[in-house]
Amino acid sequence: MTRAILYVGHGTRSKKGAEEAKEFLGRVIARVDAPIQEVCFLELTEPFILEGFERCVEKGATEITVVPIFLLTAGHIKEDIPEALEPLRVKYPEVRVEIAPAFGVQERIVDAISELVTATVGKVEAADSVLLVGRGSSDPAIHEAFSQIRTGVGERLGVSRVDVCYLAATTPLFAEGIEEISVDAAGRVLVVPYLLFAGLLLSEVEREVRKRKGGGQDVLLIEPLSRHEVIQDIVVERALGKEDWRVAAINH
Repeated sequence: MTRAILYVGHGTRSKKGAEEAKEFLGRVIARVDAPIQEVCFLELTEPFILEGFERCVEKGATEITVVPIFLLTAGHIKEDIPEALEPLRVKYPEVRVEIAPAFGVQERIVDAISELVTATVGKVEAADSVLLVGRGSSDPAIHEAFSQIRTGVGERLGVSRVDVCYLAATTPLFAEGIEEISVDAAGRVLVVPYLLFAGLLLSEVEREVRKRKGGGQDVLLIEPLSRHEVIQDIVVERALGKEDWRVAAINH
């Protein structure tokens, strides 16, 4: 059997974000010993899943491991990616397809958040506040996941307050979240995007942080999660089949 790995990113209208995702996956591919590896995106950025899958088949793949580059399980993982793959399963019944899950809530990702924060701001004080900013989804599981992440971040950084907000699809939205945490902040406000790459969503956060800094607020923006090597490690492990997904995720 000839195994292929098909990496599926979300996609973005941002040229910078798309290039960043492709460069990240290029580094992953360089670490993975597999005869066929292709990169595709669910939406907004080409190539899409259809083209990526068929490239694998054209190169002789008889088994395809689909590795979604998604942090949490929501509609894209539960519905959109399987739906995009279904007609390809029908068209190529001889090709075995396995879909890895989203990364889920992992202790090492929460550790990575803590490390990114301290690398950016130095010593974190108890008076500082953390604002976690998620992409957002109407799926209730997202709120449950962020509840766990919020607790873990608070424990690791030793801050008295960690709030969560979202950029779309659910509440509280980012504008409300940053305003609310800023009103009562005793120390710095540390804004942590729970996002993998740059893009239009992160640009919204960057603009607001710049505006507030210009107005004299002590607010700092932390880099996206893909800047930490653990994210690359997770993708490599999934591509190689070395990670036990049932063990690695917490309540996932």
